[in-house]
Amino acid sequence: MKIIGGPASQALSSRVARELNIDPSVCDYTRFPDGELYSRILDEDVDEVTIIQSTITDSDLIALLQLIDACEDSPVINVVIPYMGYARQDKKFKTGEPISARAIARTVNADRIFTVNIHESSVLNYFNADAFDLDASRLIGYHIRSLNLSNPLIVSPDKGAISLAENTAADVGLEFDYLEKTRHSGDTVSIKAKNVDVMDRDIIIIDDMIATGGTMAESIKLLKSQGAKDVYLACVHPVLARNAVLRLFNAGVKDIIATDTIEKAQSCVSVAPLIANALRSI
Repeated sequence: MKIIGGPASQALSSRVARELNIDPSVCDYTRFPDGELYSRILDEDVDEVTIIQSTITDSDLIALLQLIDACEDSPVINVVIPYMGYARQDKKFKTGEPISARAIARTVNADRIFTVNIHESSVLNYFNADAFDLDASRLIGYHIRSLNLSNPLIVSPDKGAISLAENTAADVGLEFDYLEKTRHSGDTVSIKAKNVDVMDRDIIIIDDMIATGGTMAESIKLLKSQGAKDVYLACVHPVLARNAVLRLFNAGVKDIIATDTIEKAQSCVSVAPLIANALRSI
């Protein structure tokens, strides 16, 4: 098997290759004067290939499609999309809208497709191939355990995401809960853990992604006002758009824990072992 890393996932693809004890294929990426992307795989051997590329931007999607096309002579093409852009646009709300997740999924021509904690699992049904979603929550749980925090509590930002908190806590014996928001008046809102007191505990708020960080910033402030010791944020996908990092540290976050599905400075947990295990099992 050959591991081909797209421009958005070069470090992650290299880590997956290392897990599998193979060398990653070397690729060249540049742009023509008019802005068009040029991609080339500098390995002419035809073999089973696994392309690893997050589609954070529209350009990243083009790179993925180019790599798939470049591998047209390969007997088997596996595609790993650690972070799939447009996955949140999974349904129509108004007449005339596309289902953008479906439109994107239909462009990916492969034998097998893997995602990591995709925002909406129903999107997997839009691919024209067998598609599997991998869960990185346990890897995050092991990292949290290694930090030796003070009586840590893992919480999801709402009840709807509590399964992620539960899965993160499962193998490492930590408590989990979810945050409940109560509006007392037009401008007064309180947020607290539903079942567990946060006083003098290190709190880890976990979600599948952190985008602008606005809701998280408010949650950090309110938890600290209720006596939480330190508040950490954890996510699979560190989108962290615009000034999100500054907003979160301004709100008092102790640290941000994230995986390398999107390669950022906060990506301290690699999903490479998760992807490698999935590839070994096929």
